[in-house]
Amino acid sequence: MMKSLNLYGKQDIRFEQSSVPVLEQSEDVIIKVKAVGICGSDISRFNKLGPYVEGMTFGHEFAGEVVEVGTTVGHVKVGDRVAVCPTFYCGKCENCKKGELSRCEKLTVIGARHPGSYAEYVKLPAENILPIPANVDYDTAALVEPSAVVAHGFYRTSIQPGAEVAITGCGSIGLLAIQWAKIFGAKKVYAIDIDDSKLQVAKEIGADVLINSKEKDPQPLIEEYTNGLGVELVIESAGSPVTSAQVLALPKKGGEVVFMGIPYADINIERFYFEKIVRNELTVLGSWNAISSPFPGKEWTSTIHYMSTGQLNIKPMISHRLQLEEGPKIFSKILNREGNFVKVLFYPELG
Repeated sequence: MMKSLNLYGKQDIRFEQSSVPVLEQSEDVIIKVKAVGICGSDISRFNKLGPYVEGMTFGHEFAGEVVEVGTTVGHVKVGDRVAVCPTFYCGKCENCKKGELSRCEKLTVIGARHPGSYAEYVKLPAENILPIPANVDYDTAALVEPSAVVAHGFYRTSIQPGAEVAITGCGSIGLLAIQWAKIFGAKKVYAIDIDDSKLQVAKEIGADVLINSKEKDPQPLIEEYTNGLGVELVIESAGSPVTSAQVLALPKKGGEVVFMGIPYADINIERFYFEKIVRNELTVLGSWNAISSPFPGKEWTSTIHYMSTGQLNIKPMISHRLQLEEGPKIFSKILNREGNFVKVLFYPELG
C-alpha cells in the first residue's frame, strides 16, 4: 500500500492508503513521486466541482524517479529522473487526426479518471514520460506541466521580440507567463495583481512594472507607460470574472488577448470593454491544456530546455513544501485564504 490524497466530493479530500500501481501494459512506466504541486484547477475542483470519480487519487503536476518499466519501453530506464505529461488524448477524434491534440474530444488528465500524483507512485504510458537533465531538480521539474500550459498559450500568439506584455494575475500561471513573455522576446512585462506579496515574487522573476489593481486602475497606468497605445499582448491568468472583462482595454489596436484563467462564473462585459474587441480589432484567443503534435509537444521540450538554462526560475514561486498527510488541512487553508500561497509542493516519500 502507499500514501495518497483521494477526492470524494466537494471539499472532501482524504489522506489514505491506496494500492501501489503495477505494470499491466508493455509500455507502462511506474514512477516514484519526488515532488507534486497543487494546481489552481485542483482548488477549483476541490471547492466547486467535486471528483470525476469518487475517491480518485487526485493531482497531476509532478516529477519523480522511474522504478519500473514495461518490456517495450526504450527511452527511459529504472533510476532515470523524469518529468511527466499527465494528459491523455484519444487519437481517434477529428481534432486528434488533425494533430490538434489539445482539442481532443476526450482529453483528460490523471487525477480525473486515472489515478493521480498525490501519491507515492504513479503509472503512465512511456510516451508521457520526459527525462530531465541533471541540473533540473525535482522541485523545478514538478512545474513542467503548468509551464507547458503557459507555453501552449504563447505559441498561439504572434508575439515578436520587442513587444510589451501585460499579465493579469500573479499566481503560478501568471508568474510563469512573465518568464515566458521574456523568453518570447518581450522588452517590458507589466505584472498586475491585488496581492503585494505575489507582485514581489513577480518582480523577483523578471516583471518590469508592478501594478496593484486594488489600489490603481491598470488601464490608465499602462496607457501612460505606452504613450497612450497599450501593449501588444495581454495574458489573463487570474481567472476572475472582473479581470476577464477589463483585460480587453489593455492591448493596443490590433493587439492580442489570451485567456488562460477559468473564472467558473458568468462574465458580464460592460459595453466599454466589449467595444474594444471591435473598434480596436483585437485578436482574442483561448488556450487549453498543453499538448500538441507530435505528442506531448514542443511546449514540454522547450520548458525543460529553459528550466535547464535558468530562464525559467521556479524556486521563488514555491511558497510551501509539505508532507502529503498535510493535504486535507492545506487545501482548506488555501480555500479560506489562510496564508500567502503561491505554489505548494508535497513530498510523498517524506513522513
